[in-house]
Amino acid sequence: MRYITPLREGGSLPALAEADDGFKYVLKFRGAGHGVKMLISEYLGGRIAQQLGLRIPELVLAYLDEDFGRTEGDEEIQDLLKGSQGLNLGLHYLPGAIAYDSSLKVDPLIASKIVWLDAFTTNIDRTFNNTNLLVWHKELWVIDNGASFYFHHSWTDFERHVLNPFPYIKDHVLLSQANKLDEADSYAKRVLSEAFFREITRLIPDEWLQWNDVQLSPDAIRHVYFNFLSTRLQHSENFLNTASNARK
Repeated sequence: MRYITPLREGGSLPALAEADDGFKYVLKFRGAGHGVKMLISEYLGGRIAQQLGLRIPELVLAYLDEDFGRTEGDEEIQDLLKGSQGLNLGLHYLPGAIAYDSSLKVDPLIASKIVWLDAFTTNIDRTFNNTNLLVWHKELWVIDNGASFYFHHSWTDFERHVLNPFPYIKDHVLLSQANKLDEADSYAKRVLSEAFFREITRLIPDEWLQWNDVQLSPDAIRHVYFNFLSTRLQHSENFLNTASNARK
């Protein structure tokens, strides 16, 4: 209902906005650089983080009509909002939250779960340069999963990508504290399942699955995501070994 301010720390230029439920949200826009694929990454990564018991702001679908942000004077932001009419993604705003400082100690199992999550979803963007973690009420919160599942930007050679050992995990901000990776893997295999993956892929909105560069139906695209998730979980040793070796 109300555009409050852009959040220029993010490369995709998200914004703080107020919705018709009276709450404030950080909006991720479909008109940003990576379009709806970034929203899908944010949604899937967020739902998996929740299932792993990690703290993440509530995810909501956010509908923008053509009047939203019309009074915004910045031409770049006006263009972004015009290109984002329709269904977008919001994360509940955490007022007063501060960026995670890498000098802070984190519970080893929580650190291991986050490292496991990012290796599983191939998230390249939780590093010392950009932690994408917040501290709110003295607890660690996971944000910004939009750089996950980067295979979908080319959408080719799915079988190779699903077995990716993910060498980028060596740059993860929490890797040095993640000394319970095996326990995190065992936990993930207890709480993640094909049924869960079917549920979260089924709920990807059709509006986010109309791609000009892929000649597949929305259901066919959902099936690729499902196969990626379920097969990658079965072969988690690929990225788990990479993370363990990087710690050494």
